Amino acid sequence: MRRIQPGDRALYIRMVQEFYRTDAVDHEIPVENIENTFEELMRGDAYAEAYILEDQGQPAGYMLLAKTFSQEAGGPVVWIEEIYIRPEYQGKGIGSRVFKKLDAMFDAGVYRLRLEVEKTNIRAVELYERQGYTWLAYDQMIKDK
Repeated sequence: MRRIQPGDRALYIRMVQEFYRTDAVDHEIPVENIENTFEELMRGDAYAEAYILEDQGQPAGYMLLAKTFSQEAGGPVVWIEEIYIRPEYQGKGIGSRVFKKLDAMFDAGVYRLRLEVEKTNIRAVELYERQGYTWLAYDQMIKDK
């Protein structure tokens, strides 16, 4: 797992597009959204961080994190916005290793790690539950601009 770099632009865009074509999400997004996210990541890490997940030096996926503050949690929260492991790398323990690193990275100063998951994505749900994640009773609402 390594922090995304400027030279990862094409790889990042390709993997995000792969992710948005899976059953883990219910719709694709415009490439402009991906490009805007990449540009934000290159400006700094005040709001977001991204990592390229590797297996023996090969790009196995990516992870996008977003940062926020929660009064409910009592402090900073990191949202695991997206985690994608390419199909040929799934089942190799990469996800478990990523979550161990997340726990270590955010052990101090972060009060909650949070993520969203489709209930039908059984493999992901099982991975998250093994890592100690529990279900929130909240439904969410959004209003897009």
